Amino acid sequence: MDPAVTTPVTPPPDGGPSRAVLAARNGVAVVFALNGLAVATWFSRVPAIRDGLDLTPGRLGLLLLAMSIGAIVAMPTAGLVTQRLGAARAVALATTILAFGLAVAGVSAGVLGALPGVALGLFAVGYGSGSCDVAMNIEGALVERRLGWTVMPRFHAAWSLGSVAGAGLGAGAARLGVPVGLHLSVLAALVLAGTLLGARAFLPAESAADGTTAAGQRKRLLAAWREPRTLLVGLLVLAAAFAEGSANDWLAVAFIDGYGFSEAAGAAVFGVFVVGMTLGRTLGTVALDRWGRGPVLTTTIVLAIVGAGLAVLAGSGPVAVVGVALWGIGASLGFPVGMSAAADEEEHAHVRVSVVAVIGYTAFLAGPPLLGLLGDHVGTLRALLVVPLLLLPTLLLVPAARPPAAGSTGVPARAGSSGTDG
Repeated sequence: MDPAVTTPVTPPPDGGPSRAVLAARNGVAVVFALNGLAVATWFSRVPAIRDGLDLTPGRLGLLLLAMSIGAIVAMPTAGLVTQRLGAARAVALATTILAFGLAVAGVSAGVLGALPGVALGLFAVGYGSGSCDVAMNIEGALVERRLGWTVMPRFHAAWSLGSVAGAGLGAGAARLGVPVGLHLSVLAALVLAGTLLGARAFLPAESAADGTTAAGQRKRLLAAWREPRTLLVGLLVLAAAFAEGSANDWLAVAFIDGYGFSEAAGAAVFGVFVVGMTLGRTLGTVALDRWGRGPVLTTTIVLAIVGAGLAVLAGSGPVAVVGVALWGIGASLGFPVGMSAAADEEEHAHVRVSVVAVIGYTAFLAGPPLLGLLGDHVGTLRALLVVPLLLLPTLLLVPAARPPAAGSTGVPARAGSSGTDG
């Protein structure tokens, strides 16, 4: 691959970032939050859908696989689509697909009782969510560079806040007996409207044809798949995505089956997890700017290992919920820091973020059926022990996320991100 031509990170002017950059920051946060709201809305009603369709853990895992397949299909080209259309248009298109799928899944499950319709809707949710994930992370990384300080974890904290809202609304809807079809359809419409408004504030799209033809863009994408650092960052994100996705998919069901919680209480446990994620991502920006990616990622991964193990092995519901909170805090930074690491060189951010996203989302592809099949044999709660077992070797991947040294790639390290990475 040709040597990277990068756009240096310039400190903001004395007066601070421009209004356009601040507006884009707020718009990206809104899009992240609404994407989290949409995804959590689905997951919060999984127990009701499981019971309504009378699914075993194994069959439920296969159903959830449809969502992961949709994301995996979308992501290999999502970066190129984003570069071609611009992040705002790519997010708008992706969220339209996501909202359509959410409504179809809800109506198919709650009104028609049609499993194929639910699977089709989930495929659309995964495709839209996966495409939106790449586009909004590319825009978020661009805004982070324009600001000159770490902000990506806070975008993901906004996603987690949206998830908290989705989990809370889901718990309330379950307690009040709101039909799944109505719940998911109304939320889909609200998410689409809000996302279209948020994306309008994105930074103006730069020329998609930066002198690079479509064939040249595809060549860059293939070259990114041969970069050792990009692949290692992808594996780090894969483990983080598995730790997060396993909780999204199975925490509510695991606490209902393993600890005898009610459906509403199971949704509330999922809410505890996303509160922990939100806390970790909100405070994580300060920690990352002070101590660097290496020490902070190592600490949070250890927290996730301890928390996930405690959630499964505590033997007591209240103690297990404490483990869930630690699990959420510990799993909070792997994904956003991995995306920032993939986008350290702006020129190739779109292809590298796509590669890292594809690798990371493999966890969502393999996770649901793996844990579902294990759940059939050892119970859903015990199956979650896979999470800490996978995270242990992930500690060896942390050095790959460190920012490239100034002079090694021509990319100046972001303020607050280098030098302190031990």
